[in-house]
Amino acid sequence: MSILKGVGDFFALDIGTNAIRVVQLKPTANGWSLEHYGYAPVDSRLTSSDSEEARRRVAEVIMTAVGQSGIKTKNVVIGLPSSKTFTTVIDVPMTTEDELKATMKYQIDQYIPMAIDDAKVDWALLGGSLHAQNQQEVLLSSVAKSYSEERLELVESLGLNVIAAEPDPIAMVRALTAPGTKGAALQLDMGENSTDIAIVYGDAPRLIRTIPTGLSSLVKSTVTNLSVQDDQARQFILKFGLAPDRLEGQVLRALEGTLDAFAAEVTKSVKFFETRYPSVAVEGCLLTGFASAIPQFDSYLTAKVGKPTRMANPWQGIQMSENDQRQLASVATEFATVIGLAKRNGE
Repeated sequence: MSILKGVGDFFALDIGTNAIRVVQLKPTANGWSLEHYGYAPVDSRLTSSDSEEARRRVAEVIMTAVGQSGIKTKNVVIGLPSSKTFTTVIDVPMTTEDELKATMKYQIDQYIPMAIDDAKVDWALLGGSLHAQNQQEVLLSSVAKSYSEERLELVESLGLNVIAAEPDPIAMVRALTAPGTKGAALQLDMGENSTDIAIVYGDAPRLIRTIPTGLSSLVKSTVTNLSVQDDQARQFILKFGLAPDRLEGQVLRALEGTLDAFAAEVTKSVKFFETRYPSVAVEGCLLTGFASAIPQFDSYLTAKVGKPTRMANPWQGIQMSENDQRQLASVATEFATVIGLAKRNGE
């Protein structure tokens, strides 16, 4: 899942549950500039279906997003959803690079939840362990070959050249972690059906997990408890959020049970990390995706998790025109994964 050298220009593609997003960035002296972007909504029933017809229609939406973006290159980096990948951090003895390669080659099967012959696996050395002497930490990712090949076939059938694939949470970390970041922070990206969580120390993820709660879970709770339709429930959540003084606090009360269970899972992640690394405390939480689009979600998590929480900006350090800013305003928080993929340039 590592990028090929010397391919020149490329763009990033995020096949999300409810939208296709594409981005092409250009490195600058001070960071990045936005060259091209595209956004096309897609029916979630299509992206969750394995039928030939669904794949054909998703392919059409991908080409719509690419077409509206003005992207010319055929080289593309794609994201792999966390529901289809397994990512973990393991400890291995401190050794030379060659010895580490041999160790990983022969022992990797004990760390992944599928037969090695059925998986595509990649790993990256993070550096010395934060909690064990004479150990180093390795970030390990795997995906079923069948899914990886199916996704590659879909994208390459459009005449595109897939040069790399990467799990979505790793891309999120790249998008949200500012250069020179110190300490540990939790990053949280809420999607339609699930939420990706990474706890990052410095610029490297040390814990990655997925919570099976997304915006659709909140919509379902609102529909049930307020007796409204799906579209109205979604509108209430994104407009009034968790404010106790909007709609007389009805949205907050409707979501309380679902949100408390969600916050408990976030807290569990923090406690797991701080137990594994007793000398490192999580200093705060960064929100993106729908989590940063719901009013007062940050205040809610601050109170429940006990860590200062704020909205992240996946567009930090990216220069763009005022017109692009206006065009992207309503969906800007959904771009963390695709921006992280686009920032792989030069790795």
